[in-house]
Amino acid sequence: MTVCPIAIVAGCRKCPAFKVCPLKTVLGDQPAKPPGSAGSSPPKK
Repeated sequence: MTVCPIAIVAGCRKCPAFKVCPLKTVLGDQPAKPPGSAGSSPPKK
């Protein structure tokens, strides 16, 4: 669902607030991250 006006016109990547936008996966055009993909690899022993 794209609701952000910048995402509609230019896409999320071209927005100046892309790095800090907490709603890019909700309001923008970025796909949601699969659970556990944010560096959740098991610790190495």
